[in-house]
Amino acid sequence: MVTVNIGMLHYLIDHIYGAFMHRTKISPPFFSRGWGGSKLELLERMIKDLFPEVEGQNWPPSLIQPIWRTVWETRSACLREGVFRTTCDEQLISALPPESHTARVAFLAPKHVPPQKMACVVHLAGTGDHSFDRRLHLGGPLLKENIATMVLESPFYGRRRPMLQHGAKLLCVSDLLLLGRTTIDETRSLLHWLDSEAGFGKMGVCGLSMGGVHAAMVGSLHPTPVATLPFLSPHSAVVAFCEGILRYGTAWEALREDLAVQKPAMTLEDVRERMRNVLSLTDVTRFPIPKNPNAVIFVAATDDGYIPKHSVLELQKAWPGSEVRWVTGGHVSSFLLHNDEFRRAIIDGLNRLEWKEPPF
Repeated sequence: MVTVNIGMLHYLIDHIYGAFMHRTKISPPFFSRGWGGSKLELLERMIKDLFPEVEGQNWPPSLIQPIWRTVWETRSACLREGVFRTTCDEQLISALPPESHTARVAFLAPKHVPPQKMACVVHLAGTGDHSFDRRLHLGGPLLKENIATMVLESPFYGRRRPMLQHGAKLLCVSDLLLLGRTTIDETRSLLHWLDSEAGFGKMGVCGLSMGGVHAAMVGSLHPTPVATLPFLSPHSAVVAFCEGILRYGTAWEALREDLAVQKPAMTLEDVRERMRNVLSLTDVTRFPIPKNPNAVIFVAATDDGYIPKHSVLELQKAWPGSEVRWVTGGHVSSFLLHNDEFRRAIIDGLNRLEWKEPPF
């Protein structure tokens, strides 16, 4: 009788999928246009400015007024889509492609429930998630728990994708940092809108893979407690691009040639070291501990070919009080099979928050 190591099978599926996506020539690799020049220097400086000088003194989110249209409604629920100008400051807006200047969100909410008795979770995009559909599918069953879902379309994705970019493969390293910095700003503004304008009683933020990294950053930097729910996500983009399968889909030679303009003797190892240094800016263990770490729940996979276990545990250790839940599977299989566990984490994370006091 042949016994099959199920964990190894999940791990192999990740590598087969990764080989198909990143080693074939179906699309260009990540960062085929190099580092991004002066944009990268600007972003390195601005990301270092994210961290508050005084513990807990985060900069206030920008107030937004999305313009809404109703997509559909039933007797019990309503789906709207909204647009607003990105909340980044002018330096970042000038670095963003014009297509990314307008943010788009989908907003799925129960009807006939007062907002102060509802929660809403903002769902952030993983790598390659260009539409609202998958995240609305994840959030839809939560309506019966009086949990609304807001889905943000990432810059560089969907209708916000630059004309020259094919699929999810960002053209420059600076684009990855710009995507993250813009997503943090816009998500914090959406949470602020849900709180101060829409009057929701509780808020949360979640995301898969890259979206989970951004969710952790938002949860860390938001000025009020929110449930923070990173799913299948590393503590840093270094892990994804320098250790995990995405390293096979990265244009290392193009990055070397870009650096060789200034330093002709650059080796590929020098290039990888430069990448580690740049992406260390995305290390969430360096970010402040969220206001309510008990409402932080990580869901991680036991046999993830993209995200090693040590990466998840590093963030849990950096945020005492947070919880890690393990699901059996790899990155791809868990993404497909474990939506119920993701929903359970959303419900439990929100249950660990106090209801907001209603205004008098």
